[in-house]
Amino acid sequence: MARPGKDDDSLVERAEGEAAPNPVWFKPIMIGLMLIGLVWILVFYLSGMQYPIPGIGPWNLVIGFGIAFIGFLMTTRWR
Repeated sequence: MARPGKDDDSLVERAEGEAAPNPVWFKPIMIGLMLIGLVWILVFYLSGMQYPIPGIGPWNLVIGFGIAFIGFLMTTRWR
């Protein structure tokens, strides 16, 4: 039986052209990718340019910046 006087206030009405908010997982993934990219680059420099993947040399920089760049691209979709 429904309780009188209690409306469903949890539903929020949005205008038709207004974008929906991001899911809960969006911000942790975005920040995580930026931090993983930063750690990747730091490990590359602090290990004397041998790690995280030995043998590919400066391509480790490309991988680290690529991971961080994906995180930065996600910031453009953050609401």
